[in-house]
Amino acid sequence: MKKKLVLLLAGMMLLLSACGGNNSGAETADVDLQEYWESLQETYEWDDNYMVNIEDEMLEGYYPGLKEIAAKQFLAKAPMMSAVVNEIVLMQCETEEAAEQAAAILQDRITTQAEGGAWYPESMEAWGRGSVIQQGTYVAMIASAEHQDEIVESFNALFQ
Repeated sequence: MKKKLVLLLAGMMLLLSACGGNNSGAETADVDLQEYWESLQETYEWDDNYMVNIEDEMLEGYYPGLKEIAAKQFLAKAPMMSAVVNEIVLMQCETEEAAEQAAAILQDRITTQAEGGAWYPESMEAWGRGSVIQQGTYVAMIASAEHQDEIVESFNALFQ
């Protein structure tokens, strides 16, 4: 009897792990985006005087329509003054459809900046490497000249 129960549980675990590979279904993780942001601040030594919140008119100017999307969690950060591209948006939407809408708006920001909005060739190149990532209802826009690949990797690791 114990052997059958163990085999049954092993089979169920295998089935669940096979289904878990698709991030378009149920959430694979419950992620605290504020905690994740704080880990980025610590890792890259960004203090509160370097990265500030993008709010109000600036939020609408950078990401038209984003504030109309219902969000459970939302952070948008950029340097107060810097010639280095470093802009991060972290968002958990109410639904996957809302996350898709947010991803489209954030991708528009990257495209606009990469195609001349960032003015300087180095900045446009950095924006061209920017990423929008959707993991279920979670969305991230990462545009970081210095830490792009590492931040993308760490964000994706939150869902594994």
